[in-house]
Amino acid sequence: MTKSFRLNLDKLTANPKRLFLIDSLGAFLTAFLLGAVLTRFEDNVGMPRKVLYSLSILACLYAIYSIGCYFFAGRNWRPFLKAIAMANLLYCCLTMGLVISFYQSLTILGLTYFLGELIVIGALIFTELLTVSKSSNIHIL
Repeated sequence: MTKSFRLNLDKLTANPKRLFLIDSLGAFLTAFLLGAVLTRFEDNVGMPRKVLYSLSILACLYAIYSIGCYFFAGRNWRPFLKAIAMANLLYCCLTMGLVISFYQSLTILGLTYFLGELIVIGALIFTELLTVSKSSNIHIL
């Protein structure tokens, strides 16, 4: 791991509540992209509109949870951060399953979007779980 990457990761994990804010902003962005943008270009993406709306609603729920944790979690933030990390992991599994299920109809644009989303959320999950483990003195790196 490079020194600059490690420094940036240490900055992120130093303020756990900031991760709730990052998570909520990302989830709101995902909800907007899925529900307002990609649905208008359903033919160019290849994922059915009903699926895009369902994923968008789920992302909205995650965003509301994360922003609520940002404002109200207090000193006992660990279980809440772990919960959103696990929820994000489930979202990734659901998304991978949908990509596999609709693979034949997905376009390059659709595949690129969902692959990018999985990479970004995967990095967030890693950072969230690292933060929880660091605060528990259980280091995964």
